[in-house]
Amino acid sequence: MKGTVHTFSFPTRIHFGPGARLRIAEDLRAQGRKRPLVVTDRGLAALPVFAEVLTSLSSLEAMPFSGVAGNPVASQVSAGVQAFRAHDADSIVGIGGGAALDVAKAVALMARHPGELFEYEDGLADARPVDQPVPYWVAVPTTAGTGSEVGRSAVISDDRTKVKKIIFAPQLLARAVFADPEVTVGLPRPVTAATGMDALTHCIEAYLAKAYHPICDGIALEGLRLGARALPRCVETPGDVEARGSMMMSSMMGAIAFQKGLGVVHSCAHALSAVADLHHGLANGLMIEPALRFNLQAVPDRFRILAQTVGVDGDGEAFLRWLAELKQRIGIPRGPAEAGVRPAEVGRLTELAFADTCHLNNPRPCTPEDFRRLWDEAFAAARTA
Repeated sequence: MKGTVHTFSFPTRIHFGPGARLRIAEDLRAQGRKRPLVVTDRGLAALPVFAEVLTSLSSLEAMPFSGVAGNPVASQVSAGVQAFRAHDADSIVGIGGGAALDVAKAVALMARHPGELFEYEDGLADARPVDQPVPYWVAVPTTAGTGSEVGRSAVISDDRTKVKKIIFAPQLLARAVFADPEVTVGLPRPVTAATGMDALTHCIEAYLAKAYHPICDGIALEGLRLGARALPRCVETPGDVEARGSMMMSSMMGAIAFQKGLGVVHSCAHALSAVADLHHGLANGLMIEPALRFNLQAVPDRFRILAQTVGVDGDGEAFLRWLAELKQRIGIPRGPAEAGVRPAEVGRLTELAFADTCHLNNPRPCTPEDFRRLWDEAFAAARTA
């Protein structure tokens, strides 16, 4: 990349490259925006990179909101909406990982729409329409995992039940993305590994999803190729900006591709996050092998192509062995038991995974009994390894 910032649209306008984070104020001024609410999480708010971004916005009347923590919940969105209105904001800058960016989207939605957030949940027969103007908002990803910066949905949990709900609307797409690999250099090794597994899972599951979408298939495979090579480098050589850039691009490509759909890995991961409050990328990493093995018989040719994409000769089993080796190399536990999840939770995990809609796009139908077997296999992984 050599310091060059590239600008392109697909469909979001993306500024990609070292230093891109310093172009936000210029973009807001060009749009006539003067009073952004800067949405981030509590941890990032204390770091130098956030202070740097705020300083870059000093020509504007920017107000920080750092009320995001853990897996985002509806009360965080409500607090963000209150902050937006109290500041009389005219725009939003979302900076952070998937949690902060999802809250930024939801705040943008609810800033000028009536009712409660979950009345806009995707799939509700009587969902409220997104028919009011959505404030101009831009995204600054600080991790390479969810790709939320190029997505048109927000995943927000119910405060009481912890069940994740999806708010989807094309109007929620960021108007511009400032994807700067330099901001990910200081990520801790476990966060780099977990977010990277999230990106790879998006690419893999999008490619395997049963819907017809050759455009997404191509994006998913190139995203996997980039991420498979970059992720170990990011973990083992944290200052490798080129690898960080490839991983950030892989993350965005995975998020673009999964408009085609996801699968059983994500249904399991959403259940794990709800029950054990695990990081979503880590939850994907814990379940990816047993969940994908369930699909081997359904789409063997696609698994062979996945193996080829990551540079492995062989079939789906060879690809799964590559995944297991990658997980060990970057420090992802072998299964949920190693991450502290209790086997006694299998019943609840099965119920939540089957209720999750992601598996409806899986290449092989998955019943509650299938999910229970998947959980049993995953919890047994550490004992048999």
